[in-house]
Amino acid sequence: MIIVVEGISAAGKTTWCRAHANSHLIRESYPADRREQPETGLATARYWANWNAKRWGDALAMERDTGHAVCDTDPQKLHYSWCMWQIGVLPESQWRLQLEASRAAFIEKRLGFADAYLVKVIDPLIARRQRDADMSKARDRFDLNVQLQPPLLRWYRQMETVLGGRVRWELPETGLPLETITSNTLRYDIDAFDAFIASLEKSAA
Repeated sequence: MIIVVEGISAAGKTTWCRAHANSHLIRESYPADRREQPETGLATARYWANWNAKRWGDALAMERDTGHAVCDTDPQKLHYSWCMWQIGVLPESQWRLQLEASRAAFIEKRLGFADAYLVKVIDPLIARRQRDADMSKARDRFDLNVQLQPPLLRWYRQMETVLGGRVRWELPETGLPLETITSNTLRYDIDAFDAFIASLEKSAA
């Protein structure tokens, strides 16, 4: 079982993950040379698809070893380039390249859908207070992250529809709701992937 914990910066994802799933946690991580990469281009899209596939592979290994894995942010991470396009920061052409690279990885089963998504919706003012109180992270793109919340919620609302209710809009105070999560038979279903992407485009029409 693979569970994704998602939300904007300073929403409380990492704090919750460490409190309730530390021994099963796939931490949010980035390649050391990421700032050396160009912002656009097919090579960049493949670079990020490969990194995301590495995190998905880590989640699969944790799942095999312990029965479940909890990912601090979605290993698929495709939502990021889509959201950046939605707010006008990334060109549509780069979103299309990232989609192409991620879809190829999905077909190869190097990326997939999780069994459940726990998405935290937060008032930006509360997120800002939490950001100010936590000096452990630089969060140099916090204001940008706040702008990403509306399209991020659209992304997961569409995913909830296509995957049949596998998105939950809270981080439960009591911890992981493992007893209520079932295996996702659509984990590598490319038709479901394509239907999800199509639903995003319809929702924006």
